[in-house]
Amino acid sequence: MTASTTAPARTAPPRRWTMYASPARFERLAARLAPLCWAVALLAGLAGLYVGFAVAPTDATQGEAYRILFIHVPAAWLSMVCYLAIALWAVIGWVFKVRMASRLARALAPSGALYTAMALWTGALWGQPTWGTWWVWDARLTSELILLLLYLGYIALVESIDDDRRAAQASALLALVGAMNVPIIYFSVRWWNTLHQGASITMTAAPSMARTMLIALALMTVAFWAHAIAATLTRARALSFEQEDDASWLASDNRSE
Repeated sequence: MTASTTAPARTAPPRRWTMYASPARFERLAARLAPLCWAVALLAGLAGLYVGFAVAPTDATQGEAYRILFIHVPAAWLSMVCYLAIALWAVIGWVFKVRMASRLARALAPSGALYTAMALWTGALWGQPTWGTWWVWDARLTSELILLLLYLGYIALVESIDDDRRAAQASALLALVGAMNVPIIYFSVRWWNTLHQGASITMTAAPSMARTMLIALALMTVAFWAHAIAATLTRARALSFEQEDDASWLASDNRSE
């Protein structure tokens, strides 16, 4: 008789949707994706600015002032999307104790605050020649200003708590409550008789702008998205280096370099 041997048990590979919860795997993915996203943001941004400010025709109603919308509209879109993403990642990090999810939420906040400030600033630049005033306490503008304050409050709360777990819990609650402001921003034009104009692009109707205007807006939207992803990945990597400077995976990566 021959002695039977038992094969060593194999560990199941991590699921694709959870494998990058590991800081080590996420860092390697981010190191590859971030430079690509930075390049896309630069190229799409330059192309979008050229088409929007040099090729697109003058608007029959608003004149040359409408061109600021090529920056204002993507910034406004991303200001809302980023806050919803912060709320999602913050809740995942809090409920499931996923460190990288909480770091992604924290890394998104500065970009979201930047886009919100840009939306308010460019909106004022557009409003002065169009409405005859820099600012009105319109429902859309006021709720967007509240969003900026929520971003600043989230950043201040996270930075004021030294313990990462307590910071993740407290900031997740703030992000979840503040997310209720995003539908108010989006639907404010429909819910109230606001001064702010409605959307030029909807899912139920053809775009009400020239083709070159639409191309410029699409390029600028791609540029803003790529910038948001690149900046978030870069900040998340920096947070991992800062919070896990004694981790074995980080030491091994440094030795390999």
